[in-house]
Amino acid sequence: MSDIYDPVAAIDLLGNARVLCIGDLMLDRFVMGDVERISPEAPIPVFRVGKEIKMLGGAGNVARNLSALGTITEFIATVGDDTAAKEVKELFRDEPATTPHLLVNKDQPTSIKTRFVAENQQMMRVDREIVLPLSQEKQKKILDLANKALKRCGVLVLSDYGKGVLTPSGVENLIITAAKAERPVIVDPKGDNFTCYRGASLITPNLRELAAATHMPVSSDEEIATAACAIIASCGVDAVLVTRSADGMTLVRSSAKNTPEHFAGEAREVFDVSGAGDTAVATLAAAIAVGVDLSDAARLANVAAGISVGKAGTAVVHGSELLGALRHQDLLSGEAKIVSLAEALERVSLWHSKDLKIGFTNGCFDLLHPGHISLLDQAKAACDRLIVGINSDSSTTRLKGRDRPVQPESARETVLASLAAVDLVVVFSEDTPIRMIEAIRPDVLIKGADYHLDEVVGGDVVQSYGGRILLAEIEPGYSTTSTIERIAK
Repeated sequence: MSDIYDPVAAIDLLGNARVLCIGDLMLDRFVMGDVERISPEAPIPVFRVGKEIKMLGGAGNVARNLSALGTITEFIATVGDDTAAKEVKELFRDEPATTPHLLVNKDQPTSIKTRFVAENQQMMRVDREIVLPLSQEKQKKILDLANKALKRCGVLVLSDYGKGVLTPSGVENLIITAAKAERPVIVDPKGDNFTCYRGASLITPNLRELAAATHMPVSSDEEIATAACAIIASCGVDAVLVTRSADGMTLVRSSAKNTPEHFAGEAREVFDVSGAGDTAVATLAAAIAVGVDLSDAARLANVAAGISVGKAGTAVVHGSELLGALRHQDLLSGEAKIVSLAEALERVSLWHSKDLKIGFTNGCFDLLHPGHISLLDQAKAACDRLIVGINSDSSTTRLKGRDRPVQPESARETVLASLAAVDLVVVFSEDTPIRMIEAIRPDVLIKGADYHLDEVVGGDVVQSYGGRILLAEIEPGYSTTSTIERIAK
């Protein structure tokens, strides 16, 4: 169970995360220019070079994204004995939160990817690289470095670009080493055979990689979930997070009680998908390193990937941008919290499958005042997810008189849904919420301390299956009735 339920609070903690990243390092070059005419020599565009930008690529882009989040990172990779290696080392000086451990491999030059970009469109990519499996000697050095770093880091990321650093035997040894250190392993996979990642905590294929590895269709949510289950069964991993570009992500866990979770795409406009997977992996790793539950970490990674695809090139996402996106979501997410009882029961089933504690409280909440806020804060502190039942307009009139409610149920549920302490709002038309309590079966039933235990509606039901009743402290001097009376004077 996660210790952190507020994604905004989680972002504040990402600077406390320590992550070890191992993988194929590259030097990314972006040559920016203009195309204004077609060559007279052949039917090809004439590219006039303007400026050139260099940045860390491949697994180095994972390190860049971790650094942008403020995460302390140890990075292990190889470079060639060449000029590009010197450029890479210079670029790492701009990432003070990252400690690079770069092994010189004279048999293999530093990989370079050069992209030519005009009018914000990639015209062509030129790759300079030699793909060779890493020698046994170099693999042993990486394993020794990883063994030491895992004593300081909370998560291991394997960023596999298929260039030779992560050999099947090397991956196996790294996963075993991480398991001995009790550290989760996140793998960004490559190729069409994921069995070498056996024992990993999570792998993050994109749709194309998932289809290639399973030889299964991946056109719908159901097909993607089925293919992910096949990977879990055949490759012995704990979970699969499928990155789906503009369509979001799908998380599937090995536990049978965990149903697939689909996260809708967060991008306002897709500009460039380059590096979005690296951004997602980095955000996942940092969040998990500070104790965020996998589902919540995936949700955070989905938001980060949505920001990334709205940028040009292999751009990073900073913690401040992630925070801004989440705050923007908060303004829009109130409606998503207002659900029917049937929808609430679906959410409750999912929350229970993740061992989350469900709380329930109810009332008219006609004019929200500090007494209400205090009760809701105390209620949320006693559970992981808080459901608030509110009396419908007709129910409120029957209970409070013909002049009530002051605010219609649409206004009352909107205000409640805007509160961070509230996870779901459900309207009931009966005079009491007993039917709702019997259906939801909350772990904690919360009412104000002005009630006695035997007066709490549904208290006997909750206690019958081992739930408990919490009588929250009353904030003195506040009530809706007295507030209305003061206004009327």
